[in-house]
Amino acid sequence: MRPEHVVPAMEELLAQAGAALEKVTDPAFAADWNAMSGTLDVATERLSRARGVVGHLNAVADTPELRAACNEALPKVTEFWTRLGADERLYAKYKAIDAAALTPEQRQAHKNALRNFTLSGAELEGAAKERFAAIRERQAELSQKFSENALDSTDAYAYYAAEDELDGVPADVVLAARAAAEAEGKPGHKLTLKMPSYLPVMQFGHNRTLRERLYRAYVTRASDRGDPKFDNTPLVRDILSLRREEARLLGYDNFGEVSLVPKMAQSPKQVVQFLRDLAHRARPYALKDVEDMRAFAAEHLRIDGPQAGTGPTSPRS
Repeated sequence: MRPEHVVPAMEELLAQAGAALEKVTDPAFAADWNAMSGTLDVATERLSRARGVVGHLNAVADTPELRAACNEALPKVTEFWTRLGADERLYAKYKAIDAAALTPEQRQAHKNALRNFTLSGAELEGAAKERFAAIRERQAELSQKFSENALDSTDAYAYYAAEDELDGVPADVVLAARAAAEAEGKPGHKLTLKMPSYLPVMQFGHNRTLRERLYRAYVTRASDRGDPKFDNTPLVRDILSLRREEARLLGYDNFGEVSLVPKMAQSPKQVVQFLRDLAHRARPYALKDVEDMRAFAAEHLRIDGPQAGTGPTSPRS
């Protein structure tokens, strides 16, 4: 798969899915679960699978060409899914299905489908429906940019460690880091925030200062603590604002209520109460774990007061 394949493939699959939508919403097409699923669900599943493959490839093998192709295809894909979820003809066809004739599994899927139509704005009208579609499209754009900033922030970081900073790090990781630095004509060992480099250092490296350096860089990626051009803070604010507006259009007080509609919990308050109760029950055991860790650190590693990322800089701390 190459970047130049993405847009033509998405356009072809969108055309097929669009044709399937028109077919099942034709008045002459029976409101039959199996017939509708065999036509529409097959086409949309092919589109969804392809979009997932492209998105995954973009996440693990990002290039400017692939990113441009993804961004070109994104509005078209988003527009289709938004239109599909709010299609009044399709919604009416699903409501006309005889649920009593379905298997238990199909009845549940049918119930979920009707619920999803409501959450996708199928019952909205006029300006509210247009605004809902615009919100969905803008959220997709912001989410894509959020992911790109996180990826770019990760790619942009490098620390060139000296040999004596890598005590405990597996030999193959050290060799790879040295080769990466040599390829750039730089001394030392190139460490990055990508998992094959970052994780072995955090797991096995003895140098606490080095671990702290990488840890702080990792947890502040694409934030207001790093390079401003990768800062996702404004995007988070915009996404939250749009989610609140989306929830209000659907008749909910907040997006938390929308998120919980297909889930087991009944309200955001119930979720918070559950988490607080869980924390209360778990806390004594967590404190015991901390005590055991401190005792082990003092006895075996000669560390007084182990910290998450700060503290003494002993080579083996």
